[in-house]
Amino acid sequence: MAKRQVFYSFHFKNDSWRAGQVRNIGVVEGNTPVSSNDWEEVKRKGNVAIKRWINSHMEYRSCIIVLIGSETSSREWCRYEIEHAWKEGKGIVGIYVHHLKDFNGEQSTKGNNPFKLFYIDRTYNYIAERNYPVDGNEINLSEICKTYNPPYKISTNVYDYIKEHINEWVEEAIRIRNQYPK
Repeated sequence: MAKRQVFYSFHFKNDSWRAGQVRNIGVVEGNTPVSSNDWEEVKRKGNVAIKRWINSHMEYRSCIIVLIGSETSSREWCRYEIEHAWKEGKGIVGIYVHHLKDFNGEQSTKGNNPFKLFYIDRTYNYIAERNYPVDGNEINLSEICKTYNPPYKISTNVYDYIKEHINEWVEEAIRIRNQYPK
C-alpha cells in the first residue's frame, strides 16, 4: 500500500522539534517541513496569506495529524487547520507528543484536547468552534476524532509507540471521517 499523504498540525514554537521526530518516522508521507524563517515570512504577509499557505499545503492530503503539545489547543492556526480539514473532508487524528523530548532534551506537560473546541453537524458538512451544541444534530468533534496518548514517559518508548501505530491511526481517522457528510 502506498504511503498516505498527511498534513501535520502543531504549535511551531513549542513542538517543531517533536513534530520533526514524528515526521521522520516515515510511515506516512507528510507535508514538507517549514523552517522558522519561512514561517515568519508567511506570518509577515498577514492572516489571508497564512490561510492560503495552510490551504495549499493541506491540498491533496487525506488526513491531518494534530500533534498535541502543551499549548496546541490555544493556537489560532492549529484550530484553523482542524476546522479547514473537517470542511475539506479529511481524516483528523490527534497524537499527544508532550513526552517526546524537544531540542533541549526536555519533555512538556500534556495539553488539552483541541477537538473539544468544535462541534459538527451530523447531517451536513458543518463545523463551528464553540462550547456547546446549538441543537440535537450537533456532536462534539472530540467524540468523533480520536486522540492517542502513548502510554510511556520515556521519549524513545513514546517514539517507538507512535511509529508502531501511526499508520493504523491515520487509516482509522479516514474511515471515521468518511462516515460523515462532506
